[in-house]
Amino acid sequence: MNIIVALVAVVAMLACLAIIPFGLPGLWLIVVITLALVLAGELTWTFGLFVAASALIVEVAEIAILKRFGRAFGGSSRAFWGAVVGGFVGLFVGVPVPLIGPVITAFLGTFLGAGLVTWLETMSLERSARVGWGVLLARTAAVAMKVTVAVVVIGAVTVFLLV
Repeated sequence: MNIIVALVAVVAMLACLAIIPFGLPGLWLIVVITLALVLAGELTWTFGLFVAASALIVEVAEIAILKRFGRAFGGSSRAFWGAVVGGFVGLFVGVPVPLIGPVITAFLGTFLGAGLVTWLETMSLERSARVGWGVLLARTAAVAMKVTVAVVVIGAVTVFLLV
């Protein structure tokens, strides 16, 4: 493979890695790049399907983690959806502050979204804060998990392309 094409693919994957904390589908873009390399004959179908399956497992695990933490901290399924919506709203609110602003406000939005829904359900500020904190911890764990998988995939693709 042309070294330039390999470097472009790896740099594109690194850019995708950078958007994962924003709640954007960076891992899935990495899967798309990997599958494009499979179609180009640079990687095997087994490897490409393993990467796609890993991304799917991580997505399912993220939802399970968010729901489990939310329930463990006293949240409802509505609080889960409040966290999801709050995270997206937070992402866009933080846009004026380059790079770090959307990450911080997406995480803050997750906390506030779950907390607000819980407060509307229970009128308990203490329980709302507890649920918000639980969902925030879950989101942090989920992002860390996605970033870890993405780093492993990028490392493996780099090794396969350059060796």
